[in-house]
Amino acid sequence: MGRKTALITGGSRGIGKRTAVQLAESGFNVVINYRSSRPEAESLVNELSETFAIQAICVQGDISKKEDCEKLIEESSKYFDGIDVMIHNAGPYVAPRKTMDEYTWDEWGYMINGNLNSVFYLTKLTLPYMRTNKWGRIVTFGFDRVETAPGWIYRSAFAAAKTGLASFTRTISMEEAKNGITANMICPGDVAGRWKEETIAEAKRESSSFIPVGRPGTGEDVARVVSFLVSENADFITGSIIPVTGGQDVLGKINHVLTPTANLTSKQEGF
Repeated sequence: MGRKTALITGGSRGIGKRTAVQLAESGFNVVINYRSSRPEAESLVNELSETFAIQAICVQGDISKKEDCEKLIEESSKYFDGIDVMIHNAGPYVAPRKTMDEYTWDEWGYMINGNLNSVFYLTKLTLPYMRTNKWGRIVTFGFDRVETAPGWIYRSAFAAAKTGLASFTRTISMEEAKNGITANMICPGDVAGRWKEETIAEAKRESSSFIPVGRPGTGEDVARVVSFLVSENADFITGSIIPVTGGQDVLGKINHVLTPTANLTSKQEGF
């Protein structure tokens, strides 16, 4: 095989963007999926191509829709002749905090489709390429303690989808081990605002009394874990759910806030 290709959903900004930079630096060709942020996606593609001498393209698509997932893989495969690494970064998120009964039918469907069904669509579509090469890497994203199926107050749809995704990830890891394909989940901590695209070096210049390691978490913290999991030498790591939280009990902190109007920020970028 020549240079490997990584597809990153929601890759035009936030943690997805920082991951794209990390993988391009590691020598991967990159497909940036975006839903509506075309200028950011095109700018990133140009930056990656010029800076790291790799090939990069951007492909529009709403990954909550099966037909868009099919188009995304079809267009990516025409350009790169397949996908070797699938990074399921995009995670649609309904910002207002509401109890389960307050979700509309459409909101609930969108959250489940965007956070769970989308991973089924894209994994099913990319597995044939990975199986042919007897090599592949799948990385999904969850939340703090997702493997314990915890409750998350005012986030029932997101929590239900990601909890299901944790089991899905582990199942894929067992089914595809014989084909040289690994599947792991990363659970970012409270990486918010500008820190999603910041570097570790920048975070070390600041302090945080809320995070045990004493500094803010960054997109680079997450991206470096992704980079290792998709490397050749990570073939023995599969079915793992890996917290990247700086030691903070993120979900415990959130669930102790009992009012839906509390000023809390989402950990994961949608598109």
